[in-house]
Amino acid sequence: MEPQSTQRDANNPVTGGVRPVTGRIPIVDVRPAVDGGRHPAKAVVGETFQVTATVFGEGHGAIGADVVLRDPEGHPGPWTPMRELEPGSDRWGAEVTPTSTGTWTYAVEAWADPVTTWRRHAQIKVPSRIDVALVLEEGADLYERAAAGVPEGPRRETVRAAVRALRDESRPPVARLAAALSPEVDEVLGRFPLRELVTSSDALPLLVERERALFGSWYEFFPRSEGTVERPHG
Repeated sequence: MEPQSTQRDANNPVTGGVRPVTGRIPIVDVRPAVDGGRHPAKAVVGETFQVTATVFGEGHGAIGADVVLRDPEGHPGPWTPMRELEPGSDRWGAEVTPTSTGTWTYAVEAWADPVTTWRRHAQIKVPSRIDVALVLEEGADLYERAAAGVPEGPRRETVRAAVRALRDESRPPVARLAAALSPEVDEVLGRFPLRELVTSSDALPLLVERERALFGSWYEFFPRSEGTVERPHG
């Protein structure tokens, strides 16, 4: 399985000439989208709005998704994790908030989540004593890869401690697994997941205006049209 690649599309100014190729994790029906993305959605500074998309993968492996919001200069902000809105619906959503006026863009990314897939299998196999040594070593390998994507410091050490626990044959297998499933490890891997087969949707435009656009209005007044018969010019 190969990760997603990109191709050049000179007719797409929103993505800067780069057109994502549909990967193994399709992303469709991204909203909000005005006229299929040909016109920008609108928001005001500080307004939170929801981005949704239908995301689905092959087989029974876990997947994840996020929203990438880019400012008018093209700088991406921290990506916002999406969640499945209804179990089994394949419809994902997240709320994002632009912080300045201008033309922004937003896109949805999706990826295979091998750590979550392993966790599901491990919680069945280890208590049932099925392929225990193999399952724990597979988890240790995945966590090592995940730790490489966590910034150096206490959070990376939290994941590395889980790796050591998974390989500690002096402890019972269930205890080794429990150390890898702790809330502390969950928090780190939720923020820095191990992502494979990353696929991105097309970027959609977002016009962000000042807050006054919510309640202000512009109009033109023509004094010459306001005269009377006696005084034809206003």
